[in-house]
Amino acid sequence: MARVKALLLENIHTEATRILTERGYEVENRPGALTEGDLIAALDGVTYLGIRSRTQITRDVIDAAADLKAVGAFCIGTNQIDLDAATEAGVAVFNAPYSNTRSVVELAIAEIISMARHLTDRNQDVHEGRWDKSAVGSHEIRGRSLGIVGYGNIGSQLSVVAESLGMSVYYYDIVDRLPLGNAKGVSSMAELFERCETISLHVDGRPGNANLIGAAEFAAMRPRTLFLNLCRGNVVDHDALHENLVSGHLAGAAIDVFPQEPKAKGEPLVSKLQGLRNVILTPHVGGSTEEAQVDIGRYVAGKIADYESHGATSMSVNLPEVAAPSPRDHRIVHLHHNVPGVMARLNNLLAMHDMNIRSQTLSTRGQLGYAVTDVTGVAPAGLLDELEALEETVRVRVL
Repeated sequence: MARVKALLLENIHTEATRILTERGYEVENRPGALTEGDLIAALDGVTYLGIRSRTQITRDVIDAAADLKAVGAFCIGTNQIDLDAATEAGVAVFNAPYSNTRSVVELAIAEIISMARHLTDRNQDVHEGRWDKSAVGSHEIRGRSLGIVGYGNIGSQLSVVAESLGMSVYYYDIVDRLPLGNAKGVSSMAELFERCETISLHVDGRPGNANLIGAAEFAAMRPRTLFLNLCRGNVVDHDALHENLVSGHLAGAAIDVFPQEPKAKGEPLVSKLQGLRNVILTPHVGGSTEEAQVDIGRYVAGKIADYESHGATSMSVNLPEVAAPSPRDHRIVHLHHNVPGVMARLNNLLAMHDMNIRSQTLSTRGQLGYAVTDVTGVAPAGLLDELEALEETVRVRVL
């Protein structure tokens, strides 16, 4: 029997390779992202694909990858994947929504303190032989206000840590979120900008968030605001950011993500923010700690392995979620169009082959339904073909 083949791109942590190899997979690792054409060629015979943020999974890639069952995004975001195309093809998508939360939060806190104390300037001064021990312009963050745009996993955790350091925290989110600690929600970004001396962005990269912060938003911020973007490069107008930094309206900025980023290590980054002393620039390393990468590798690889062996789709971003333990006998996993009568047709087909249903779980999500059925007895030859022939079937496996 041929081994299941997994392709891991973009230097995914070796923990993922270890887990998949131990499950019996044939794992190929490649260091960087691939272009669409190269990716299509590389996916021949590949069952599971692992990527990070730079690889683009387009509809053409999904359509060409006949053997692909699932994509693991070893990161938080999935906007680099055409989720509609993946869903239509029955390709499961898994990500790691929590694994690097603490790493991003710690970087944000470190940068807030660094900007408040002008540590990058002081560091450069001493390296260049200048001794300036002045306290002018340096501040503690205790007692200062932090405004968070986007109060999801990272934003809410940043809220907790910042408050523990004595900051007053306010947040704005388009979804009604329960505040943690003493954080206070506000009704608009304008109100957030009016209240807070430091603004940190933690939103996703959906098209509607493109240039979320531009000239008008910067103008609405308090003079000498500190500004951070550690989420997505397309949400900030860098021309407007540059103008407000040069004019002094913003006291400083910390930027970890960029509208156009190099595709591989060693390629140059070009940004008009380079060379400004009141700006901290980092190469998209918010989640790049050993702890986070190990956890991401373990988490996403585990989801892929459970999907292959159990049919479990728990925490999938695009398929109906079913938490499925190890099968006791035979398991049939059936992804289908969510229409009336499909379960009756599935079960009638099993009954025709004298197969007894031990347990059955159904979950639906939008236009799709996902049934996990454990049966006793031996699955007869030709059953898989008959299941695939059902008009409603998107994808079916017998485990």
